[in-house]
Amino acid sequence: MADPAELLAAFENRIAKRWRHLRKWAKREGTDCFRVYDRDIPELPYALDVYGPRLLLQQYLRADEAGVIPAEDAIAAVARATERTAADVVMKLRRKVDRRHEQHERAPTATGRMTEVNESGVRLLVNLEDYLDTGLFLDHRPLRTIVRERSAGKRVLNLFCYTGSITAHAAAGGAGRSVSVDLSNTYLAWARRNLELNRFPADRHVFERADVREWLRAARVRGDRFDLIVMDPPAYSSSKKMTGVFDVQRDHAGLVADAAALLPADGEMYFSANLRDFRFDGAPAGWRATDISEATIPEDFRNHRIHRCWRIAAA
Repeated sequence: MADPAELLAAFENRIAKRWRHLRKWAKREGTDCFRVYDRDIPELPYALDVYGPRLLLQQYLRADEAGVIPAEDAIAAVARATERTAADVVMKLRRKVDRRHEQHERAPTATGRMTEVNESGVRLLVNLEDYLDTGLFLDHRPLRTIVRERSAGKRVLNLFCYTGSITAHAAAGGAGRSVSVDLSNTYLAWARRNLELNRFPADRHVFERADVREWLRAARVRGDRFDLIVMDPPAYSSSKKMTGVFDVQRDHAGLVADAAALLPADGEMYFSANLRDFRFDGAPAGWRATDISEATIPEDFRNHRIHRCWRIAAA
């Protein structure tokens, strides 16, 4: 193994180089949230993300593994390389666990601190301390752009909507109306705040708390119709609020079929999954699925396996 001091120097140099390039790129892209370091050096398995004025440094280790360099040294190197202060850097340790038991629980010492970021003129709130994730998946920036560009005048359905960033982009793109479904009251409240922050009309953008599987079945009975559907389910989910355990590999085919039943002939659906070994079972009869994964991985991500994405439209 390389000397820790040498690794630390290489880490700082790599971040400084990427920072100089990506902050100019991000300005052209119209965003102030992006990834700077993506496990570039194998011995230093970190991800460094910029969220407006703050930085999130995440270290990925196995359950019994120790880091190569002390946390305070890593934070100091990040601060120097980005010309920020150590106080601007939030560090999280993420141990490799069985994702079937990985939940988006609030930290016991939650701060409630929200940071506002900007993405192509859409204002969004993130929380860097309190949850496993921040409220904004940076790798889905291209998908949000696609949705925004294709939403004008359309009826949009956002399933597993999380904090509603896709809904906000659909609204910014001129969606005629939208419905966003999630099981978490916490994330639905967060999603409403994101829309309020942008002053999008609340009467045109509805949020519903429900198990997506049950909601889709009821929507099909009601005869609901949507022109554009987006679905980004978790890999696994279990809750007292839902029936059984959700497993994206096992359950996605039924979800896609039920959602497709709500589309008109010229409608389209975008389905994404972040399970590493995910296998897509294909579109239902009469529909064609096109793998658009490469087109939805942003330039700032080295890991092109961060997610998979399909566009589903009439065959």
